[in-house]
Amino acid sequence: MAAHSAAPAAGVAAQESEGRASVLWLFVGLMVTMLMASMNQTSLSTALPTIVGDLGGVEQMSWVITGYILASTIMMPVYGRISDQLGRKPVLLTAIVLFMTGSVLGGLAANIWWLVFARVVQGIGGGGLIILAQAAIADVVPARERGKYMGIMGAVFAVSSVGGPLLGGWITEGPGWRWVFWINLPLGVLSILATLAFLHLPKRPKSDAKTDYLGMTILAAATTAVVLVCTWGGHTYAWGSPQVIGLIVAAVLLAGAFVLCERRAEQPVIPLALFADRNFTVTTGAALLIGVAMFGAVGYFPTYLQMVTGVNATEAGLLMAPMMGALLIASTISGAIVSRTGRYKAFPLAGALIMGVGLWLMASLTITSATWWMCTVLAIFGVGIGFSMQILTLIVQNAFPNAIVGTATAATNYFRQVGASVGSAIVGSMFIARLHDLLAQRLPHLGKGGSGGAGNSLTPEKVSNLPDAIRIPVIESYNEALLPIFMYMVPLAIVTFLLLLFVKEKPLATVVEDEILAESLAEGQLVEMVDEKD
Repeated sequence: MAAHSAAPAAGVAAQESEGRASVLWLFVGLMVTMLMASMNQTSLSTALPTIVGDLGGVEQMSWVITGYILASTIMMPVYGRISDQLGRKPVLLTAIVLFMTGSVLGGLAANIWWLVFARVVQGIGGGGLIILAQAAIADVVPARERGKYMGIMGAVFAVSSVGGPLLGGWITEGPGWRWVFWINLPLGVLSILATLAFLHLPKRPKSDAKTDYLGMTILAAATTAVVLVCTWGGHTYAWGSPQVIGLIVAAVLLAGAFVLCERRAEQPVIPLALFADRNFTVTTGAALLIGVAMFGAVGYFPTYLQMVTGVNATEAGLLMAPMMGALLIASTISGAIVSRTGRYKAFPLAGALIMGVGLWLMASLTITSATWWMCTVLAIFGVGIGFSMQILTLIVQNAFPNAIVGTATAATNYFRQVGASVGSAIVGSMFIARLHDLLAQRLPHLGKGGSGGAGNSLTPEKVSNLPDAIRIPVIESYNEALLPIFMYMVPLAIVTFLLLLFVKEKPLATVVEDEILAESLAEGQLVEMVDEKD
């Protein structure tokens, strides 16, 4: 009897060990993909001042960042819904190839608008890389155990955010900024090989439901209108101009049309019934606000460091390391604690408050602030982001059955990226407008707005070699143009904290709900599934 009972137990143990090994290799493969996407963004940040100086496009600098974020934002819910229908693997491979195509175009860019187009193509592919990796993990790992995985995912962002600026700085000062794009090609090949080798998920049942192409198109148009309002308003066009007012009206009308379309769609790209879950609605709103603050601050701070402190691109990357190191530690520790205890609400609440303190301290920096203090302030901000970002995704995934986890993950990431787009656009627009005004007042020959103006071709190297009579007014202009904007973001952190107070701390699932597979997820069916999950 003992021998008979021992044999099945040994078999079960072997199966569990094999399953854990399979998940581990899958996780490694997905981390390669996420590393490629996040490394691209961070390595570009330190190279950006040199790039726009070489291409003569300081006025369009915000579009190099915003173009990518806008394209990836639009594509996120598309990738989420299509991958729920067709499976993660083919959709992820398509996203990688598109990302690599954009990298090739970026490496060949001859002018600033060519570069912006390349970044849009990159974004079309990049929109699927991170959310598909998160969804694939949710396919095989229960929510209770997923905390540690999500923490490591956050750590990947931190590692790439430290390594990326360093790599971008080294490349800019060495082989040249174009290699910031070429380096993506070997990473892309590695990502494809890892996906082919390790991403083996159960096949999903075929669905005859029509893909919501109309909803996708309206969503893309509405998102573009919102970002254009934030980018052009008060800078390219006055807030009361026909162009900006027209875009605002278009955004409102398109949002209404999207809601009507999704109510009737057979397979809505963002099912409205997701918002019936309180945790989804609350955490999605919080993610949007965090996106505004995070990308608005991080996108332009390396430029500030190079211009104001006089450090080179590599040194600017090193100065960003405390923020990303703090993010890594906070994300990993919070994920591990959530997996061990099953409790998670306190972390994003604390993160929102710490993020607000970090923004306030960043706004108080001056051109004479000590380097160690700058690094400390960045670290505080990083802790706030690390406690919040990945835990919010876990809360959303825990709220829904596995059959729609890709759609739910993509939807919350979409709104976070909307916040990132709006944050980057607003900060970029305000920063550039304020910078040009300040340069025009202090150094008129540098502050001219045309593409041929000297102020439009300033690079960190040129600024550091200027005589003090010109250099000091330039760096003071950069300081006064950017840092006060961070103070305007402090209320966002307070609102985020208040929203997260309404999160209902549901028990984390201990099994993957792979038995819930629907051939069609119409609104009524989805409401029933959400109710069952609750």
